[in-house]
Amino acid sequence: MDSEVLFHILQDLGLPEDYGEKRGLPFYEEAKILVKIGLNPYGKTIYLEPDTAKAWKKMKKAALDENIELLPLSGFRSIHTQAAIIRMKLEAGRTLDDIMTANAPPGYSQHHTGRALDICTPGFIVPEKAFDQTPAFQWLTIRAQEFGFIMSYPERNSEGFIYEPWHWYFVL
Repeated sequence: MDSEVLFHILQDLGLPEDYGEKRGLPFYEEAKILVKIGLNPYGKTIYLEPDTAKAWKKMKKAALDENIELLPLSGFRSIHTQAAIIRMKLEAGRTLDDIMTANAPPGYSQHHTGRALDICTPGFIVPEKAFDQTPAFQWLTIRAQEFGFIMSYPERNSEGFIYEPWHWYFVL
């Protein structure tokens, strides 16, 4: 994405151009090639970049073989979609400072890469801390790394985001 376009998107949200850099967040390019991995529990099609999709498929099957059902909640998210999510939260009356603890600014979300996946399980289909009490989360903490996934935002993470036990990033 053109840096001037990103500057205008950040400016429109009330964020300075250097917000990500000052906060120490890495910039993430948008994925160029995406594949469908299925639907989330709300019926929305989820996309990942091809290598991540393959790893997800293997991990999901391995979990299912152990009676753990992993469901995709959110995958690829464009810079424009990230901005729309933040705009919607602002319009709902949330403060920008509050939003920036749970959402990365446009250009700085791992979801842009197509390698980030928010994961849920039946009975826990919203991204909330309680997910860490599920057998699915316990399985992920033990096995996800075998498939190349790490939990990006553990408690007290250096990026300053809230604890996100549902957010996993493909690193291999």
